[in-house]
Amino acid sequence: MNNKVSVIGAGMTGATTAHWLAEREIADLVLVDIVEGLPQGKALDLQEALPVIGKDVKIVGSNTFEATAGSDIVVITAGLPRKPGMSRDDLLSANAEIVRNATQNSLKYSPEAILVILTNPLDTMAYLAMKVGKLPPERIIGQAGILDSARMRAFVAMELGVSVENINCYVLGGHGDDMVPLVRQSNVAGVPLNEILPTNRLEAIVERTRKGGGEIVSLLKTGSAFYAPGAAVAQMVEAILKDKNLIVPAAVYMQGEYGLKDIFFGAPVQLGRSGVVKIIEYKLNDEETAAMNKSANAVSQTIQALQMLVKF
Repeated sequence: MNNKVSVIGAGMTGATTAHWLAEREIADLVLVDIVEGLPQGKALDLQEALPVIGKDVKIVGSNTFEATAGSDIVVITAGLPRKPGMSRDDLLSANAEIVRNATQNSLKYSPEAILVILTNPLDTMAYLAMKVGKLPPERIIGQAGILDSARMRAFVAMELGVSVENINCYVLGGHGDDMVPLVRQSNVAGVPLNEILPTNRLEAIVERTRKGGGEIVSLLKTGSAFYAPGAAVAQMVEAILKDKNLIVPAAVYMQGEYGLKDIFFGAPVQLGRSGVVKIIEYKLNDEETAAMNKSANAVSQTIQALQMLVKF
């Protein structure tokens, strides 16, 4: 039996996620959206592209959740995008109801599915999905760390003129302006970034990484990033379906790791067929620990705001 992945939300992020997944030929796909004709049209367009690239994947679009029945993984991208000047947290109230409905309806038809959350504010929406879905923590994963780390890798490559394949960057913490790029652990062909780049250039890259999503929002003016987030989801989905035990940064439920509890937070995570296999803990110095705690406090405040809006 083929793997099945459903993507809830057929906007730019959802449709691009489906595109990247179709290219990998790892699962049949379902696109769901409330806009009549939108998921059907995008699914058909993607289906008609597959003969060109030689991939055999079934793709369907639907306005209801029945089509998602039996999904191995459900990816939730549905929600309002940021507009220029907005923070991710500004989306909390509107997107909480969208994610609640998407989670409950998805699990109604796929009770054993693993959920991957993209909707902002990311860490808090992953927390909401776990609570309203009454799911074990290993089956809820927020996509953020791969995206933020990829942005940092791209900026380092642009700065140094070397292949992205030689660059390893690790961005932890909440998916917001207080995210924590770990420059000591990040490297180019094994050489730490702080030994290659002058301090001022490295600081500029760190700051651009933190503001990476906002930079794209300000340029697009009518939407937010979708190519890189979609590619990041595809990597996560493939790691899970193929039981690769791939270690990537992702938002996961903390139960004492890094001294944190009862929040979703970006950390290195081993992904396998059951979802989160384990959380990897780096040894952090005092500066990194302080940055992680600052980021965690920001996430905790958003979760507290969520708890005032939604009853679990």
